[in-house]
Amino acid sequence: MNYKESAQKILEFVGGAENVQSVTHCSTRLRIIIKDQEKIDVKEVEALDKVSGSFFNFGQYQIILGTGVVNKVYEEFAPLVDGQTANSTEETEEKQKMTFQRAIRIFGDVFVPIIPVLVATGLFMGLRGLLTQEAVLGVVGLTPEDIPQQFLLFTQILTDTAFAFLPALVAWSTFRIFGGTPILGIVLGLMLVNSVLPNAYEVGQQAAEPLVFFGFIKVVGYQGSVLPAFVTGILGSKIEIFLRKRIPNSLDLILTPFLTLLIGLTLALFIVGPIFHEVEIGVLHAVEFLLNLPFGIGGLVYGSFGQLLGIFGIHHILNFLEISMLAQDGWNYLNPIGTCGNMAQAGAVLAVAIKTISPKMKQIAFPSALSAMLGITEPAVFGVTLRLVKPFVMSMIGGGVGGFLASIFNLRANGMALTGIPGTLLYLNEQLPLYLLVNLVAFGVAFGLTWTIGYKKEQEL
Repeated sequence: MNYKESAQKILEFVGGAENVQSVTHCSTRLRIIIKDQEKIDVKEVEALDKVSGSFFNFGQYQIILGTGVVNKVYEEFAPLVDGQTANSTEETEEKQKMTFQRAIRIFGDVFVPIIPVLVATGLFMGLRGLLTQEAVLGVVGLTPEDIPQQFLLFTQILTDTAFAFLPALVAWSTFRIFGGTPILGIVLGLMLVNSVLPNAYEVGQQAAEPLVFFGFIKVVGYQGSVLPAFVTGILGSKIEIFLRKRIPNSLDLILTPFLTLLIGLTLALFIVGPIFHEVEIGVLHAVEFLLNLPFGIGGLVYGSFGQLLGIFGIHHILNFLEISMLAQDGWNYLNPIGTCGNMAQAGAVLAVAIKTISPKMKQIAFPSALSAMLGITEPAVFGVTLRLVKPFVMSMIGGGVGGFLASIFNLRANGMALTGIPGTLLYLNEQLPLYLLVNLVAFGVAFGLTWTIGYKKEQEL
């Protein structure tokens, strides 16, 4: 079955185009907001060869297709739904009450499009770290002093640009999701990091002083900041929508962008920025406090229970924390602990795959285990472990043990969004052996517990 046929079948089994309110997707799941849940034939959807599972979460029917596949199926699916696209949710969701669930979904929609850029940036950082290591250079008879300055400058452009202009990326995506004009979001975000403002990194290192307005408001650039740009994007898009409804068409082209940028920047520099930058720092300190609890307690807790975030659909909130960590000091402290949970899922699912006597279970579990090793756990969680319950508990234990060790060893990544086997690219330094060790431990503990007490081979889906 090709992607077009899969899209057509999915649409048929969810009740047709008239039952679809809007559709979007993330890295692994097709996310459909349904009008009447009773019209969905879940068994038929999950029986399709490209579908690993499905579930309802936060008002969405989410169909697990896997990385790469979901993009192709979505491209075929979206045109079938009366011309709706991934960004067509504004009109329909505008009528909905803002709930915690919807807020988390929107938060994820804003940050998911930014992640590929940050993944690439993390890989650039890892490769630069590898190529500039003394041991690696020694193989070809060089030392760090032999590296040309032009090469270092070139790599600096690759690694620093995304974080230096991060507010522009966040504001662009926020405008896009909230119905504003994305180009205005980009410009408003760039204003937050304009070179005439004191650089946030230099102010933090006390190499520069913030500007002081009205005798008490301190203004700096917001390089690497997330929350100020996010809130500014929300306000800016709402301002633009408000103005477009009230300004005559003959003046819209002139006044709407002018007033949107003027009001948006004023709010951003003097109210939103100072307040939410402090909130952002406070949240980061709280998370770092948890992760730095003595005796590896923080790693044990997050490694065990972090896997639950994906089930409840609120794992995207971690994107903000990881992006903020990387922007602040270049290190991601959540990644090495979270990746242990992924590898633990792989271990638990592989144990099920080998032990089961069910052909259907084997068909699902083997590829799901490989997928989890590569960092995509939805097929493993929703297709195997969560359905069987005990293997999921075993994976939580394995993830907790691995997270405990990662915390004890003080592991930290130089990027984000890569875990498991691909995640090794974020540890191309002296941490690599320890990264491999904690993941092997997480995998082994989950595999062993699932094999011995967590699964009976007679169990079937």
